[in-house]
Amino acid sequence: MSQSAVPGRDTVYVFLGRTDGDRPAAARRLLRRAGGTLLGRAEAEIRVRRDAAGRPLVDAGDAVELPVSVSHTGGIVVVAARRGGGVGVDVERRRELPALALARRWYAPQEAAWLRGRPPGQRVEAFLLLWTAKEAVGKALGRGLRDGGLRRPMPVPGGPGELLRPVPGAGGLRVGHPRLPAGDGRAGDGPVPAGDLVLAGDLVLAVAVDGPADGVELVID
Repeated sequence: MSQSAVPGRDTVYVFLGRTDGDRPAAARRLLRRAGGTLLGRAEAEIRVRRDAAGRPLVDAGDAVELPVSVSHTGGIVVVAARRGGGVGVDVERRRELPALALARRWYAPQEAAWLRGRPPGQRVEAFLLLWTAKEAVGKALGRGLRDGGLRRPMPVPGGPGELLRPVPGAGGLRVGHPRLPAGDGRAGDGPVPAGDLVLAGDLVLAVAVDGPADGVELVID
């Protein structure tokens, strides 16, 4: 899917694709796509490297580096990028897990209490909304989950599709959960072919930004 950045807008672009068994190669492909889209250069000109801490770096061979973040889960890879400042992304598959026990171990008391107050059938979703928000915030801060987001209280999630919301006590940090499409996002109204991305019922995606941003644009690759 072709995509062009909108001049004058600080939009967070989120690229989603399959790994096809080679996660690093899929991540590099999406990072080059992100660099080409936001830096206005051919993808062949985009360099993908890593810093000393293992975080990805994207540029076009000049002094301008593009803020990016990468996440993956079970055959899906996600890359977030923006020109205006720090960005973080995290993705998790919906799955059965002991939500209350994990919340008691890892979450602040008010977060665990909020989770207990959810109807039993919504607790796994609620746990994953908080967890992905924490992961994304830690990445936006450049510190990772344990040093940046795990013990930092998150705003109570409003559910998939919510706008970016301020993170309490974290300056200009905001976090939200963009609504994912039901199919693979490609043109046409026919059925989704086997093996293509089927996202809405399968994944929980969080995006965090450091400073103001105009919104989030999803790009299905």
